[in-house]
Amino acid sequence: QVQLVESGGGLVQPVESLRLSCVASGFTFVQYDMSWFRQAPGKEREFVARMNGNGEIVSYGDSVKGRFTISRDNAENTAHLLLNSLRPDDTAVYYCRTIIVGHVYWGQGTQVVVSS
Repeated sequence: QVQLVESGGGLVQPVESLRLSCVASGFTFVQYDMSWFRQAPGKEREFVARMNGNGEIVSYGDSVKGRFTISRDNAENTAHLLLNSLRPDDTAVYYCRTIIVGHVYWGQGTQVVVSS
């Protein structure tokens, strides 16, 4: 079955960096887009970044453009999200997502807290 497992979250200070990972299994990873979303307390889930299967097409949410970078290692079935110049309003649970034949799959999320 399809599984997505995120890791790499934690507590960091403003302007520091984190690298999140999403290990995928149960499907042919290279054939599908991978996306990252986040959800802050009391807010709706927000689009962060998306990359297509071969890594040639990338898009970002306006709030993270220029600070976050999505990547993927198709040999390792893993998607990454590099979070630079973190701010307190980046505090959220970060989720990876893929869509396969119209079915949406989410990971369990990894918590990122940015605080001094």
